[in-house]
Amino acid sequence: MTGVAELCNGERAVVFLFVSRVIYSAPLSLSYEAAALCLLAVAGLVIEISAESSTALDRFKTRPGASSGIQLGAVTLPTVMLSRLIQLSRALLREDVEPEELAYMSMQYWTVSASCFGVLIFFCLLLRRSSNGASFFHLGSSQASKYSLLHTVLYVLTCYLSFATKSDNGWFVTKNLLWLLCHGLVTVFLIQHILQTFPMCASIGEALLVSSGLVLYFGDILGHTVLKIDFLLLSSQLNFKEYGSRSEIATVIQGLLLGFLLLPVFYKSLLQIWVYFANSSKLGEQAAEGWKYRSMGSSVVFYASLLVMLTILAPAWMYFVQDFHVHPLLWVFLFVFTDPLKRLALCIYWICVICASILRFYSISKHSKIERILLRKYYHLVAVLMFLPALLFQPSFLDLAFGAALAVFLVLEMIRVWKIWPLGHIVHQFMNAFTDHRDSEILIISHFSLLLGCALPKWMSSGFNDRPLAPFAGILSLGIGDTMASLVGHKYGVLRWSKTGKKTIEGTAAGITSVLAACSILLPLLASTGYILSQRLWAPSSLPTFLCAPPPLLPNPKRSLIATTWPLPRSSIWKLSRCSSYCRQAIGF
Repeated sequence: MTGVAELCNGERAVVFLFVSRVIYSAPLSLSYEAAALCLLAVAGLVIEISAESSTALDRFKTRPGASSGIQLGAVTLPTVMLSRLIQLSRALLREDVEPEELAYMSMQYWTVSASCFGVLIFFCLLLRRSSNGASFFHLGSSQASKYSLLHTVLYVLTCYLSFATKSDNGWFVTKNLLWLLCHGLVTVFLIQHILQTFPMCASIGEALLVSSGLVLYFGDILGHTVLKIDFLLLSSQLNFKEYGSRSEIATVIQGLLLGFLLLPVFYKSLLQIWVYFANSSKLGEQAAEGWKYRSMGSSVVFYASLLVMLTILAPAWMYFVQDFHVHPLLWVFLFVFTDPLKRLALCIYWICVICASILRFYSISKHSKIERILLRKYYHLVAVLMFLPALLFQPSFLDLAFGAALAVFLVLEMIRVWKIWPLGHIVHQFMNAFTDHRDSEILIISHFSLLLGCALPKWMSSGFNDRPLAPFAGILSLGIGDTMASLVGHKYGVLRWSKTGKKTIEGTAAGITSVLAACSILLPLLASTGYILSQRLWAPSSLPTFLCAPPPLLPNPKRSLIATTWPLPRSSIWKLSRCSSYCRQAIGF
């Protein structure tokens, strides 16, 4: 009975409900994708349970107090992608989207699914090599090997049949399978690099999610660039829209994030060149080494690298793939002034809210005994104040602002980690005022969590969207529900869901009630801004509130299974609810 209880814990039960609901909503045309997700979920569960009774994965120094979270990390992105596929397939029947868009999203689904499955195979090999790894369900070594091989064959066969039914061209199928294989191998390499470079910063599931997301992101950039080259230089007859047409805003966001994610490599290269010439100069080798990371010299190299990346390299890629008629940065400037009254006013409003909240909360953190976990929740409410008006009245401008804010956060974190003069110490001192035991000394990622939790549902809802509340999934579940659950549960919570957990019934009820109240206020606002609402909208907006709000089911409320870049609400289910809220809105539940 103990084994069954451990197998069917609250987290896995919620993941099962989450995944099964999306699979149930999949139409017959997406049966292969649904079958692949089912295989992925089963494989993730098997690997997670096997890892709990083995020391094979102890080679990775994960975040203290966090479970492995392998299953949740493996299924989150594929499930979100499948829900978007369901939404687009529904729109295709009404001819609201082009077939190319559905094909593009299908390829994105298979890419991230194969990336996660490749990592699971890697973990399976590590478990098999472990001399003291316990077998799963008392299977012998040979039986476990046969099971793993059969599972892999079924997944590959499902993937092959999905591509084969879409094209009779054998080269098309082979090319796509090789493309997925490359993504899987790169993801395996990247997750090892993340866990070894940033020890004690993430659980395995979090590292799996962020590594598969990064590989998907850079793979999309590479594929888009290669097809553009093929289209221009080789006079290919391939329709360029087949890899996904995108707006100027999407290209600017992707170019900015590409540039800033590659900035560390560019900066280190220039720094090595600077050190080489410094060693050859009169400064001498000792002086150069002293300046390498802490001196003003390295700071000048960093700011020069940032300037070149921001004004030359990143805009060059944007200009190449999108055919801007002006410099992309100038295009952003012109876009803001296309509607200056609203967009400039919104920028001024954001600046005022940010300055007021920073000054107020930083002062409280220094002179008040309020717990930091509660102080951080106030920033969730600030996010609601900032993002909700923009999402209602300037959604396209908010897309661009999300990308710009994420780029700024990346730069500030680099400045803090590398102690770049003169802002490095200031940024570190400020960020350290809001950290607690769940943040690493190497990386501080809470601000990424909050931003991405609100931005991802909005970005994924761009283009066709027949579920008006889907873009609000992050703001509702993270900014309002999670915040109110934490505040009420901490101050007034008495009845706990479990003896070892900290979650209370009062907090859960407050989270559910607050989201329902927010929906009741939000619906009239959506109607006043031109959203088309159906009579069935209240049910899709209400049911996810109840179905996504059971963090007390977790035996360990500190679990964080959704990526190292967005683990702010440390309850896994509240993190899952962000994706689940979006998925339920997308599939129409």
